[in-house]
Amino acid sequence: MHILVTNDDGPPSNQSSPYVHSLVHSLQAAGHTVSVVLPHQQRSWIGKAHIVGASVKPTYFRPGTLHQEDGTIHHLPRGSNGEPDDGGDEWILIDSTPASCVQIGLYHYFQEKGPIDVVVSGPNYGRNTTALFALSSGTIGGAMEGAVCGKRSIALSYAFSSRNHDPIIIAEASKHSVKVIEYLCANWADGVDLYSVNVPLEPGVSQKQVLYTEMLENKWTSGSCFEPADPATGDDPELQEQRLRDAGEMTGKKPEPEDTTIDKPAGQPRIKHQHFKWAPNLQDVYRSVEEGPAGNDGWVVKAQMTSVTPLKACFKHTPGITGEIKLGGLCRSDNKSTLFSIVDCDDPYVQALVERALTRRLGDSARSQRISDISELPDNSTPVFQYREYERLDFEHVMSRPSTSLANAYIIRKALIRKHYLSNTVANWISKHPDSILRNHFKPAFDFELDYSEFLDEALLEAYELRESLEKNEERPDSEKEWWILKPGMSDRGQGIRLFSTEDQLREIFEEWDEPSDVEDESDSETTVPQSTTPAAHDDGVVTSQLRHFMAQPYIDPPLLLPSSSNRKFHIRTYVLATGALKVYVFKEMLALFAAKSYCAPHEEEDEVKDLARHLTNTCFQEGGSSNEGSVRRFWDLDHHVPGLSADWKEKIFEQICTVTGEVFEAAARGMMVHFQTLPNAFELFGVDFLVDAEGNAWLLELNAFPDFGQTGEDLKEIVVGRLFEETIDVAVKPFFGLGEDEGKGDMKLVADLDLGRHA
Repeated sequence: MHILVTNDDGPPSNQSSPYVHSLVHSLQAAGHTVSVVLPHQQRSWIGKAHIVGASVKPTYFRPGTLHQEDGTIHHLPRGSNGEPDDGGDEWILIDSTPASCVQIGLYHYFQEKGPIDVVVSGPNYGRNTTALFALSSGTIGGAMEGAVCGKRSIALSYAFSSRNHDPIIIAEASKHSVKVIEYLCANWADGVDLYSVNVPLEPGVSQKQVLYTEMLENKWTSGSCFEPADPATGDDPELQEQRLRDAGEMTGKKPEPEDTTIDKPAGQPRIKHQHFKWAPNLQDVYRSVEEGPAGNDGWVVKAQMTSVTPLKACFKHTPGITGEIKLGGLCRSDNKSTLFSIVDCDDPYVQALVERALTRRLGDSARSQRISDISELPDNSTPVFQYREYERLDFEHVMSRPSTSLANAYIIRKALIRKHYLSNTVANWISKHPDSILRNHFKPAFDFELDYSEFLDEALLEAYELRESLEKNEERPDSEKEWWILKPGMSDRGQGIRLFSTEDQLREIFEEWDEPSDVEDESDSETTVPQSTTPAAHDDGVVTSQLRHFMAQPYIDPPLLLPSSSNRKFHIRTYVLATGALKVYVFKEMLALFAAKSYCAPHEEEDEVKDLARHLTNTCFQEGGSSNEGSVRRFWDLDHHVPGLSADWKEKIFEQICTVTGEVFEAAARGMMVHFQTLPNAFELFGVDFLVDAEGNAWLLELNAFPDFGQTGEDLKEIVVGRLFEETIDVAVKPFFGLGEDEGKGDMKLVADLDLGRHA
């Protein structure tokens, strides 16, 4: 949004205007465009006034450090008189009133930034509750001027109890205020011209309730709001305002009057010459709050909750708007909630399940309206949920609308989903945390680059651990050799995977890939790898441009084998949900994916390892043939009794998976922040694969973004993938849009809860 900010306290000052810089900073951090026009000095208690008969002259303020008084004022804007324009923030100061600031900001500046979406006046240094404050408030006057100019307007005030301007408390109030502003703009009620918002400047305010209120109608009851002042002494208006503010906010009492007694000379005129100063008895306000009905704006702020008062541009609250505001909630439409959703998946299997999950889980909570593109939203601030293929996600909308736009993928997560990045993520984490559980549940991998087999010797110079293992294997009997699995760094679906135990075997693999292909156009730099060493049913063609980066990992042998599954090797597919910044959940329903043929240890095969169908459990190898029966099973339905393992072996493996998963996400989030950047308004489902060895240890293999849910098949679709999407809606979608907190229910187990300091 483009937001015009004004106030009645003037430019940033710890003495008189300590909050405006923080609010502007928080609005900008939330992705909003902010333009600022302020009175050049304190203009409190001036209401919606304009100064008639005087020219209004601007100066230009360049804000400095947050909470420091190092901003500078200039008579000309940046770029004048040959001065370079460095593009920094520049605010406009007007020698007039808040209402005049709004007029000038709306019609005479900032046109290059586009139309103003909302006017925010404040944050006022002190509360603006009840009619006595509101009718004279320059803060509300600025918002009122925006309203009568046809703009949505919000008057924002901070009710403080201490002049100790704690930056942490101010920052919380500002971030909380941004959420309130965003909510009101997305949920603007019919008939409302402006809102008066009062935020208690207290620790934890963002955790307290936000309530719609009515403005308490009260009156001065203790006499004059002025007291005599000695015309000879005068007074500093800002000092007087400070005395008044301190008395009102912190004690509720009228300031003690100064001694203005003047000796009465003989022959004094009938009318005494006096000066007067503004000194209202604010106890009238606080007493009326105590005696008034519960729930009015003053009462709510006294209870340290945020009040939101809908107003007409005539100082009369709009009736009929009541109840608690749930920040992050949905937009209003015909007094009902509407969540717009875009479900756009290439796989019909997934498309149908996501649509059904939304209907089942949101049907009773909101009107869920489907659209096909962001451009169909009635307003850019309308809450919207995208579940789309990664390439089609509108990340620009996600980044600019952190509290109303939710997406089903993070933008950057290479630290987890790229094989060599994952290996580096784990290695770096273990080096910093030697006792990490990842040390015993992830096989260290060695990566190298290779264009042609003739350069293998050079590549192995870098991967010296791998080279040493291969050299030792030359002296070992076959049964004691350490086997390795070779994986192209950027391929998937099992493409290009091979097993080897000697340098000669590794060289033969690359020489096979060096062979020319049948591609007619020899100018095409991408040739295809032959398929000779893979099952005939599987097309293992891989373009060589994907095969220049390789990983080699120790092959896990022997794996856990189940007699009921013909001793076929299997791995566990676990679905993991990551939300925001950052919570991580493991879905308890897991799959066991079996190889096509019975397992045979690599050293037991007659010649070379040719039949990868014994070793690879990827479902892409399971196409056709009677051997595919039972290749995808529910993990919890596997054999209850396995020789050599305890009766609770499945529960123990699940606990290992949960612990390892939580640790690897923390390793990526804290140790590889450049390559895993979480967002508060995103979530993602990952397919995480584990292999269990014969001793019951779960080894992390890899993480996949946008996993192949269709491999689950029809028999397990409902119990696994169907429930997965429904619980994802419960845990990731509904809380974000204020539709209920369902965390902790169902089969989503929380395994990591990290506060990375990135909030909507």
